[in-house]
Amino acid sequence: MKLILTQPVTKLGKPGDVVTVADGYGRNYLIPRQLAIPASAGNLKQAEKLAAEHDRYEQRVRDDAESVAARLRETPVTVSARAGESERLYGSITSSDIADAIQEQLGVEVDRRKVELAEPIRELGEHTVPIRLHSDVTAEVQVRVQPIEA
Repeated sequence: MKLILTQPVTKLGKPGDVVTVADGYGRNYLIPRQLAIPASAGNLKQAEKLAAEHDRYEQRVRDDAESVAARLRETPVTVSARAGESERLYGSITSSDIADAIQEQLGVEVDRRKVELAEPIRELGEHTVPIRLHSDVTAEVQVRVQPIEA
């Protein structure tokens, strides 16, 4: 069955793509959920408009992500934590802590799942943390971990 996607579908395509799928998948899943419409002559013209609109939307989202990335790169984020005398933290700094610090200090809302921290930070000092803002845009943020002054 040939269909035109109206919404992005994982592992299938983006809006405006003409795809061939199994009859049951198209009839029982894609069409009832309004993820696709049947491919007809009139709908093919609509598919071109959908594709162009989706491309403009993706470009706008990417531009926004790049502007946020530039802002994140230029300003370091400071996180305070309790530490021992050997500069080891009593706990650890997680991606959630970093996302909260970015929200608090820079006013940029970042989902904690976008912070690509390989393992929690357990030492004082400066650390570089990648944040994936878009599938094509990753920002390297400098995180300064400093001890809490008692």
